[in-house]
Amino acid sequence: MTDTRVLIATEIEKTPGVHFNELVRELPVAPGQVQYHVRDLVGAGEVVREELFGRTHYYPPEYDEFDRAAVALIRRETTREVLVTLIEGGPQGPATVADEVGIARSTLEHHVDNLVEADLVRKRRDSRNRVTLVLATPERTGELLSDVTPTLPERLVDRFTLLVDELLAE
Repeated sequence: MTDTRVLIATEIEKTPGVHFNELVRELPVAPGQVQYHVRDLVGAGEVVREELFGRTHYYPPEYDEFDRAAVALIRRETTREVLVTLIEGGPQGPATVADEVGIARSTLEHHVDNLVEADLVRKRRDSRNRVTLVLATPERTGELLSDVTPTLPERLVDRFTLLVDELLAE
């Protein structure tokens, strides 16, 4: 394997779920070279490329389907805050989570829909059909939360989205 491929594979190993643009920002390699080598790494089975929740992510091959989806969502700051709220406070109603995170209920529903799709969160209904949000696998989710931190560009995109949501709510 060439030095460039080793460099790219090492970066993906270090930051699982990384986006292409983040790879380019982090590496001293031209975008075309990154694209070329990533394509070969994927073809050789040394890197997994997956489209999740509207974005393309790259992972080491040992990440299973659950971990890939979880990491893709944990890299999003707002979704991460929803998960942290549920870990710290236990099962809660959507209104409580939205207030704790500081987002609109509609924004929370978008994030919760993705979390339910990835089987990180479950919606439990009581006899009066009220919803409670519950972590599906709290231990594994906690491990992944401690392993993965959103990058600065990911946090900025999330904050911009929150700002737009606030402006539209007014």
